[in-house]
Amino acid sequence: MKNKKQKTPTASKLSVLRQICNFIPNHLVPKLARETKADEKSRTFLPWSHVVALMFAQLAHSIGLNDVCDSLGLFSGPLSAIRGATAPKRNTLSHANQVRDAAMAEKLFWSVLEHLQKLSPGFGRGRKGKGFAARIKRTIHLVDSTTIQLIASCMAWAKHHRRKAAAKCHLRLDLQSFLPRFMVVDTARENDAKRAREVCAGIRSGEIVIFDRAYVAFAHLFELFLRGVFWVTRSKENLQFRVVRRLQRGRVGNILRDDLVRLKNAGSRQDYPELMRRVIALVELDGRLQEMVFLTNNLEWSAQTIADLYRCRWEIEVFFKQIKQTLKLADFLGNSANAVRWQIWTALLVYVLLRYVAFLSSWGHSFTRLFGIVRSMMWRKVDVLDLLRRYGTADGHFRFRGQPEQAYLPGFG
Repeated sequence: MKNKKQKTPTASKLSVLRQICNFIPNHLVPKLARETKADEKSRTFLPWSHVVALMFAQLAHSIGLNDVCDSLGLFSGPLSAIRGATAPKRNTLSHANQVRDAAMAEKLFWSVLEHLQKLSPGFGRGRKGKGFAARIKRTIHLVDSTTIQLIASCMAWAKHHRRKAAAKCHLRLDLQSFLPRFMVVDTARENDAKRAREVCAGIRSGEIVIFDRAYVAFAHLFELFLRGVFWVTRSKENLQFRVVRRLQRGRVGNILRDDLVRLKNAGSRQDYPELMRRVIALVELDGRLQEMVFLTNNLEWSAQTIADLYRCRWEIEVFFKQIKQTLKLADFLGNSANAVRWQIWTALLVYVLLRYVAFLSSWGHSFTRLFGIVRSMMWRKVDVLDLLRRYGTADGHFRFRGQPEQAYLPGFG
């Protein structure tokens, strides 16, 4: 019996690329171009054409400026149907990446994300499924950074080590929706802890934030405590503390110790004068149990809940590897800091748009597979939602997020 999913998808008057671009409101790019004054640096190559060109570069995995410009030039007819977008010349696109403020790309990303969540409230509400995170009724934020290796000889602005250059993305990810809530793109020189306040500024009372020990700054942790935010992190190895009360006698399951502690060092105690919880647990990593020490300001959760919460932090690593595996973040179309920011923010814009398409079509396969289909069908005139609903060679539901071990790219930290 022929599988129903193999039927030809419904034809459309619009190309797949145009359908994806149409999720961006008509007025938004011109409005943001005026706000950031990007329109002052455009004559024939308008900001909308700039955005479409960079989105195409992401979806097509273009290998350079010539590749982007030649490909768009060959499809100038279907391209012009995308609200009059035009193909740029190589120098024109390079100049736009360099001089047009990348703040426009950043604002465009957050504006589109907000628009899509209003359009479909379920998109930003979170996944309804099984697992530990689904049982937690509070919003869980994951905070971490990823380093993107660059070419030191070309990008002096991003010098990281003597022979290396890098950009760093500090991200706050909503675990339930798997969507970014805050991000900073900067050089890799700056310590993570210096960005902690900025990244966590939007977290509200009663919500949970999880980060690794690179973001531990006791003054900031105390600020979170005063704001009513629950935090979970790993303890630094040289932490000086005094046990005030033992909450557990002996080992219970994988929990080795559970204590209330007070910081011993005078400076640290001044930054964080309250009690905190210190939990030692055995956590499975790579098939082996390893001892880890966690800190939290929540004195009521079970010790196992604290350990399980920290294990959720791995999901942000999955997110980083997912976007690095699929989007164009391994090499860049420009050498300036502004050009790199344009490309990173456009990559995230494409990610959110594809996630929205997956949401509307109830896509059940991996994000990598979704990206591959859209890339191969960009200029085809088929209904993208119908295509994704019918796609597949087997029935059943599959994990939308790829496994971390599938997502390796050289050159990334």
